[in-house]
Amino acid sequence: MRRLFLLLSHIVTFVAGIVLGIYLLPVLVAESAPPPTAVLDVERSASFRGEFRTDLKGSDLLHWGEGEVFVTPRQIAHRGRLSPGPDYKLYLAPDFVDDEASFLAIKEKSLRIGDVKGFSGFIAPVPEGVDVNAYSAVVIWCERFGKFISAAKYR
Repeated sequence: MRRLFLLLSHIVTFVAGIVLGIYLLPVLVAESAPPPTAVLDVERSASFRGEFRTDLKGSDLLHWGEGEVFVTPRQIAHRGRLSPGPDYKLYLAPDFVDDEASFLAIKEKSLRIGDVKGFSGFIAPVPEGVDVNAYSAVVIWCERFGKFISAAKYR
């Protein structure tokens, strides 16, 4: 009985360590928020604005975003917070989506802009030749686990 208890306690500790590692590692290596003045510069020149909200159908306790999004022809900036997690990607989407199934239905028509490495706002460059007018929403997606994090309609 004692051996069984020892084995189970080791398995539980091992699994808990992996789960905590998956959750905490991105937090530990996250980039800090961009300087407020840099976000303000993007905001001032923004062609479009949107909002990440925590009440979207696909958002939950562990997967959410909040704050403002500013889109220019050259940059996308976010002032706010995202739930921490690994492998977040920023997409431009042709339509606004509010959950995982809706995004998967249009993912092939969406354009991956880049990585999101911070959870307290970001500024991402728009690749040369991309027309932000051809899209209407930004989406934060966890590529590793295929999870919807948040989206904001900007057009």
